[in-house]
Amino acid sequence: MHRQRIEMALILPLVLLSICCVSAAEPQDEAEKVIISTQPAGNKPQSVLNQQQNCIPDINSVLRDISVQLAEVKVEMKHLQRQNEGNKPQSVLNHQQNCIPDINSVLRDISVQLAEVKVEMKHLQRQNEAQAAELVTIKTKANISEKQVEALRKDREVRQVAFSAALLVSGSETTTIGPFNTHTNLIFKNVFENIGNAYNPETGLFTAPVRGAYHFEFYIFGPGETSHPSAAILMKNEQKICFAYDHQPSYYVKSANGATLLLEVGDIVFVRQWENSKIYDTCNNHNTFSGHLLFTM
Repeated sequence: MHRQRIEMALILPLVLLSICCVSAAEPQDEAEKVIISTQPAGNKPQSVLNQQQNCIPDINSVLRDISVQLAEVKVEMKHLQRQNEGNKPQSVLNHQQNCIPDINSVLRDISVQLAEVKVEMKHLQRQNEAQAAELVTIKTKANISEKQVEALRKDREVRQVAFSAALLVSGSETTTIGPFNTHTNLIFKNVFENIGNAYNPETGLFTAPVRGAYHFEFYIFGPGETSHPSAAILMKNEQKICFAYDHQPSYYVKSANGATLLLEVGDIVFVRQWENSKIYDTCNNHNTFSGHLLFTM
């Protein structure tokens, strides 16, 4: 519509201008033609000059009208241009507004999916926590079982406690021990058995590895002399437990004793020779010290 108006505004002045020029060029009536033909060739009739002069103001008027209409057309074109420029963002805005519901829908779907993922993650987290707690329980039970097995193994090893030893080192022939002015610990160096390694042949001491009941025996052999008996005593730490004694003026003497003791872990048991006594031994191992664990407590 605007385009048609612009075209009409441009064509109409041209039409008027053409009409004006044609009317100025048409021949006059017959009298004027005669007058024109009788005039000298170098002189134009006054009527023609007058008509040409009258035509000039009409052309100027048409040109002014054309100028005005061109100005109006320019204004109209600028107006249309502004409208087009204003309509373009509006169309983009309409397109964006049409897109907004789709974006909101997508965001809602994403929110729903995120909520589902969070729920699933919480569920998995609870499962992991439960499994972790169960794993801790299993590890604890496994550690307890391992400790129990180790304790049973150690208890079994500890239960296997027994030893027996003689005074003389293997290969020795004969020896006489004493007399001494004080009680002296006997060291039974020739070890027959030392299950559990609770007896120390370097010191002659038995050390209790566990709390329990133990049984000990010791045998003493000596020469018969009037002035020196053969005697020894079983000791628990520094406590005297039992005494083995024999005395005669000739031949050989032999005595023995034993006891069952409740020992705590670390208690020591040993044999101490009595002061002013003599002990005699040969490769036949007459003097022995033995002990073993009966049961733990």
